Formats: sequence, structure tokens, C-alpha cells
Amino acid sequence: MKRYIYYISTLLILTISGCTKDFGDLNENPNSLSTPTPAFLFSKSQLSAMSNNYYLTAVLNLGGFIQHYATYKEVSGIGDKYFANDFYQAPYFTDGYPIAVNEIEEVIRAVKANPTDVNKLNIARIWRVFIYHRITDLYGDVPYSEAGKGLTDLNFNPKYDTQESIYKDLLKELDESAKGLDAAKPSFGGNDFIYNGDVVKWKKFAYSMMLRLGLRLSKKDAALSESWVKKAISGGVILNKEDNATMKYTDGPQDLNRNPAARESRSRDFSANSFGKNNIEGGKLSATFINYLKNNNDPRLSVYAGVWVGTTQDPNPAIQKGFPNGVGIAPSASDLGTYSEPNQNTVFRLDAPLLVLGNAETNLYLAEAALRGWNNLGTTAEFYQKGVNASFDQATAYGASYSIATGSRDQYWLAHPYQSGVSFDKQMEQINTQIWVSLYLDEYEVFANWRRTGYPVLVPVNYPGNVTGGTIPRRLIYPNAEGASNTKNVQEAISRQGANTLTTRVWWDK
Repeated sequence: MKRYIYYISTLLILTISGCTKDFGDLNENPNSLSTPTPAFLFSKSQLSAMSNNYYLTAVLNLGGFIQHYATYKEVSGIGDKYFANDFYQAPYFTDGYPIAVNEIEEVIRAVKANPTDVNKLNIARIWRVFIYHRITDLYGDVPYSEAGKGLTDLNFNPKYDTQESIYKDLLKELDESAKGLDAAKPSFGGNDFIYNGDVVKWKKFAYSMMLRLGLRLSKKDAALSESWVKKAISGGVILNKEDNATMKYTDGPQDLNRNPAARESRSRDFSANSFGKNNIEGGKLSATFINYLKNNNDPRLSVYAGVWVGTTQDPNPAIQKGFPNGVGIAPSASDLGTYSEPNQNTVFRLDAPLLVLGNAETNLYLAEAALRGWNNLGTTAEFYQKGVNASFDQATAYGASYSIATGSRDQYWLAHPYQSGVSFDKQMEQINTQIWVSLYLDEYEVFANWRRTGYPVLVPVNYPGNVTGGTIPRRLIYPNAEGASNTKNVQEAISRQGANTLTTRVWWDK
């Protein structure tokens, strides 16, 4: 890893050690940074985890892989056209460790010795799982047990743990942390931007993460997957929108306060005054995604998408048009302007809330668990409908004018009832295609779930010069900087996991 000693946040997250009588011990620097303030550092870790290179990773890479996005450009079309490019594929790793990882590891070190901080400790452990699970899902074997120890142990070249050992420890951490939460004791309060310190909701978040990670193992180890899924359901996952884990944002005064999905994407591509005609990276919503929504008369289309008409975006479903994946011919500006982009009044609004994990996802995963016989709390069809309706409900987060009316829902369900009389695979396709639609913006989870299930069935592109042989990538490549500075450990990981290519499958995907 790069030799970051410590990351000093743009927030005032560390306290400055005061001077003692006679300027204190001459062996101490009275102007140095000393003990971290856990509450402020926890706040920063939440912001860091959610904003870690969202545009480069979630839009350009993953969004292209799973065909939510498309572009006519080649350099920025790494995900759309399956290219390897360290500049675009390394940052989630190279920025994630020195910032979000170091921050949460420092929080844990600061609170673990104080019994009254039991909730702070366990909430931090739960959030640590969230941070690490994204990193390992993207790259596979990664630093884990020795990560974040540059300051304490001067270990700047941590070993790469196997994804199997990482996953098993993450699940253990969720289990122990959920059980260790105590509603009678204090937590982070207002320094927790997701739940405002609500311990009961953090417990549901922990079990919902357990459901996500447990189900992730279904292809690799069905018995282990079943045991963790059942434990998560027994513990109590997020079922209602009131318990959704949501990050709140405002439009300023600093970029740190703005929704990172909207801020990064609008500043790097969907820029002001381009009005769809001169996007920096040529990005649009994919024809695969838009056509699916249009063909199914899905009421979420007008929530997700808009076409620029003059200087305003029009969400009218009739005029939405997706850009095809794998195209390298530049359209004219006027033609480019006729394609759909993310709606800047909703999902790409700078002050829009950003869902971390919610009841659309959990109910759809509970539908799959019921289909597998691992969930006896209801039928597959019941949880499927709850999950899709929960996704519809998310529209209200952008204001009453975007609320999906009862009539629209009724029409949708008349035309698209859950088909329970078909094969297991066909039912899996229904459920997991809805994950693809419902979790738009959470490209990390959609990409992971697509790799696990193969749904929705996507037609890959075979653009000239692609590095995958015309197959959709399965991971991101390790950073070049890691190969140069942590050579031995990177090579051990590659020899164990497979070549450092976009097509090498991570442990749970084999």
C-alpha cells in the first residue's frame, strides 16, 4: 500500500493537545496532533465511505458493467467497453485505505477500552464491515487483518487476506456487534449521520448486512449461506422504510455536504450548461436500462431519468431514450441531447438523500430466501411485492411531486404479478432483476449481486481492443502502485486468487 502514515480530515476531527505548566515535557511537541476525537472521526468515516470516488468507480466502471450507463467515448468507457485502466480502477482502493479505513480503525482503537463506549465500539465495528465488504467485493483478496496499522505498527506493506477469511470475519463481526449493542447506553448521537445514534436501528442494519453478505455466499457455499441468512432473519432485518439507512445531504456550503453521487457525476460529466449536448465524458443512461423500464411501463422511469428539453430536464416516460452500450461513434451534439440522463431533480439532486441499505433490498433478498426455503416468515411472492413497493416508496424521498401514485402501482401489479408457478431459475430472475432496478445508484451491490446470480441476463459488448474477450468483467484490477510498493504481498494474492485481470473471479464468485 502507499505509505500513508495518517489521514488528517478536512473536518476538525482531532483534538490539539494543550500546553501543560511550563510548556510541559520538552520531549513532547505542544503543537502536535494528539488523541483523535472518536465522534467527529466517525462522522468523517461515514462521509468518506459513501463518497469514495463514486463517479470513477460506481458510474464509469460498475455502471457500465451492469449496463445502467453507457458512453460513446473510449477513455472513459472502461466499464462500457471493458478496458483496463489503472487511473479509473485503482482509486477506490488507493483512496479507501488511507481515508475511510484508517478513520474507522482509529475510531475503534479510541473507544474499545472504555466500557461506557460499548455502543460506539459496536456501531464502529458494524460500519467497518460496510467499508471492507465493498473493497473486497471489488478486488477480491485485499489487506484486512493488517490494514490500518501504519500509525500503530509502522506496517506499510500489509498482507493480503483471502476473501474467504475476510468474509467469515466480517460475518462474525456483525454477529458479535449486533449482540453487543445496548439501548440503555449512549452512542454517537448527532455525530451519526445515518441513524442519529439510534442503537435499535443499528442492530437492524447489522442483521441486514448479515443478510446481504450471507446470501452472497449462496453460490460458493450454500450451507454456510443458509446458516447466516437464517441468523440474520432471526435477528431482525430492516423491513420498513422508517428503519432505512440513509445519508442526508445539503447543497453546500462545502462539497463535503453534497450528495456524492450527484456532485461527482455532475462535476465530472453531466455538467452545468451542457444540457445533455456536451457532456464531458459523453455519459448517458444505458439503452438496456431505459428500454427495460419503458417496456414494462415502470413508474420509476420518470424518477430515475430525464431528457433535456432546452434548459430543463423532462421526465416524461414517452421521450426517454437510452444510449447503446459498446458504441464508439460520437453523435452530434443535438443527437446526444436526445438521450436520457439521471434526473437532476431527484437521484442527481445535490441535496438528495442517499440510501445506504434499505427495505427494498432486504425484502427482495427475503423473497429469495423464501424461495430457497430459508425464510418461513412469508411467501416469496409476498416479499417480492413488498420489495418492489418499497422501491416505489423511495421516490417520496425526492418530494411529493415524484411520489408514485396508488393507481400507477395498481397498473404495474396487474401487468407484472409475481410468477410463482415457474422454475426456480425463472423466479430467481424475477427477484434479482428487481435488485438491478430497485438498487439503481448502489452500483456496488448491483454488480456484486449480478455476479452472484447472473441476473438480469445482460448481453455483453465486444468492442475492439477490449481486454476481456467480450465478456462482462468480474472484478477491478489491483492498483499499479500496490504492485510497486507492496510487491510480495500482491504477488502472493495473485498467485492464490488468479491473474490480476478484470475477468478473474473473486472467491464467492467461483
